[in-house]
Amino acid sequence: MIEISSDVIRGYNDTMILYILRNAPSYGYEISKNIKSMTEGKYIIKETTLYSAFTRMEKNGFIEAFSGEEDRRTYYRITDAGRKFYDEKCDEWELTKEVVEKFIAKKGEISDSTEENDQNDQNDQKDQNDQNEKV
Repeated sequence: MIEISSDVIRGYNDTMILYILRNAPSYGYEISKNIKSMTEGKYIIKETTLYSAFTRMEKNGFIEAFSGEEDRRTYYRITDAGRKFYDEKCDEWELTKEVVEKFIAKKGEISDSTEENDQNDQNDQKDQNDQNEKV
């Protein structure tokens, strides 16, 4: 099975966490389980990554931490700034997907861009030769 590179997903850990917190406060282990479940086990967030994200997002004002009333867990809730940041990251993702998909070949597909680039290179060379002849 192919695994998702942590480099690829790193910029979207906050988005996944904020998505979960949009509807209700939660705590670290539960958020981790939700991410694993929602991705059908294709992505398992490391504990250090999760708590680093909590620290960063709390510092940026995107989430607030509070103690549970019936247990000793630390819970997190999204703030208005966090909701705004989440919406911005979703817009960014749509643009990112649009750009990256232009470079993802479907299985068995031959890229037309190579032929186009070869043609453009030939045209550029011809233009360069024409200019050299004029000099």
